[in-house]
Amino acid sequence: MKINYQIEMEKIIQEEQNKNHVPKLLLHSCCAPCSSYVLETLSSFFEITIFYYNPNIYPEEEYLKRKEEEKRFIQEFPTKYPVSFLDCDYDSESFYEIARGLEHLKEGDRRCYLCYSLRLEKTAITAKEYHFDYFGTTLSISPYKNSVILNDLGKTLEKKYNVKYLYADFKKKDGYKKSIEYSKKYNLYRQHYCGCKYSLEESLEKQI
Repeated sequence: MKINYQIEMEKIIQEEQNKNHVPKLLLHSCCAPCSSYVLETLSSFFEITIFYYNPNIYPEEEYLKRKEEEKRFIQEFPTKYPVSFLDCDYDSESFYEIARGLEHLKEGDRRCYLCYSLRLEKTAITAKEYHFDYFGTTLSISPYKNSVILNDLGKTLEKKYNVKYLYADFKKKDGYKKSIEYSKKYNLYRQHYCGCKYSLEESLEKQI
């Protein structure tokens, strides 16, 4: 049976509200545009820490540019509960290790699934270590990301590390469209490729 992850997320939020509880959420984010609508949706119900772990992003200058834009957006965007930022090292070798032998694949294939897993698992481990109530990701806001795969990964990691996963499909309710509107409002840098070297090369090929 097909699962509506938007409804699953709303159920979690309602359960926490019924307990008069404001849970702590470690939210993986790849960039400010993707986090914009997500923060607007969640920041009235969670104390959020943005977790910037993206070893896939290439080159390092692009990684740093996206990171600084994320931090700027958090500072400028008004929220009910505070939003903080947890940085990570630029661990590009971890990405190239999981991508080895899959360099030729197109965006959206197995290499991408392993990249989701790499970043989500790091988020789950960190959420467990720092005693967050939930972990999650902004990735499902992209029309190019498979929400079923992302949520299945989250469910698996929830069981593995015994920390709750926030099910979501942020494309619902025009989430992607609204993220574009927020990008214009806050003059956010919007990249023309997902992040890795291979997605950049594929993007450049399409422009020829």
